[in-house]
Amino acid sequence: MKLYASYTSPFARHCRIALLQGNLECEFIDTDYVQSAANSATQKVPFLEDGDLKLTDSCSILYHFATKSATTFIKDIAEQELFCMVNTCLDATINLFLLERDGITVQSSAYLQRQQDRIDTTLQALNESLAKQSTSLNTAEMRLACFIDWAIFRKRISIDGLNNLQALLDTARKDAHFIATAIPGSV
Repeated sequence: MKLYASYTSPFARHCRIALLQGNLECEFIDTDYVQSAANSATQKVPFLEDGDLKLTDSCSILYHFATKSATTFIKDIAEQELFCMVNTCLDATINLFLLERDGITVQSSAYLQRQQDRIDTTLQALNESLAKQSTSLNTAEMRLACFIDWAIFRKRISIDGLNNLQALLDTARKDAHFIATAIPGSV
């Protein structure tokens, strides 16, 4: 298998964690925007080649890794909902981050303000949904931890006052695979 990704992408980090969790062999190929545009129909990272199989989204990649390692990808509808909420918030946060690099800000666009509002309300909802914490994270919670860690590193969000999100991140930061895949320069 070959995973084309970057070390900073929260989507790619989650895939790298799943590889470690499943004890799967995979070549990691550091990939930038130009390479992903040339080699993936979705023009984003991560993407995966496993023989003739080509996957262009982290969700299908995670499912593939879970299947290969005989583990559960997502166990029930509640976890699926959490996973989807995290992806919505993560997509909006990444889009605002990239648009701001191009000089397009929330203040200049009503649509982007709605995206910021979406991030804010989703963070609140995610915090409320995590009322009970465990010591090991499921797929959706690990996705959330990857998002929060990336968003704090990029100075995109604050989780001040969002105690359940902070507790989840604290739990993740004790996980050996989460530590091993930390964003370069973040620790």
